[in-house]
Amino acid sequence: MMRTPHVVVVMGVAGTGKTTIGPLLAARLGVPYAEGDDFHPEANIAKMTAGIPLEDEDRWPWLDAIGAWARGRTGRGGVVSSSALKRSYRDRLRAAAPGIVFVHLTGDRELVERRMANRRGHFMPTALLDSQFATLQPLQPDEPGVAVDISGTPEEITARALAALEDLD
Repeated sequence: MMRTPHVVVVMGVAGTGKTTIGPLLAARLGVPYAEGDDFHPEANIAKMTAGIPLEDEDRWPWLDAIGAWARGRTGRGGVVSSSALKRSYRDRLRAAAPGIVFVHLTGDRELVERRMANRRGHFMPTALLDSQFATLQPLQPDEPGVAVDISGTPEEITARALAALEDLD
């Protein structure tokens, strides 16, 4: 098991299962979970609901709020979801909370779209999926984190994420 509890950011495009895997991972690690979408200002949710992709200017206050939560959990651990699609977004989160690590949930577009089509009551329409994949900059070798394939059950994905995190230590 990990010696010092990490603050983990579960990242990936919409529909990869951040809101499903995040709480499962937090429970297995024995740390709190925070839903990244809850940090969005109302204006951002209104834009996304209308199918309008967010601009970077829309994202900075959101990322700063997530970063502040992560900084507050430093040394105690926590899991938070955030798409964190661009390197600049992850750099901003790391600047706020230098010890964070990323779990990038990865899957092909067809699988993600199929999962999104089955979701109910979520504000992100599948129409924005193309812009999400276009924006995505995968983790670079110098970024602390792991890529985890999203095939299989939530329990299988969570187990893969835990094993990959243990390999980071």
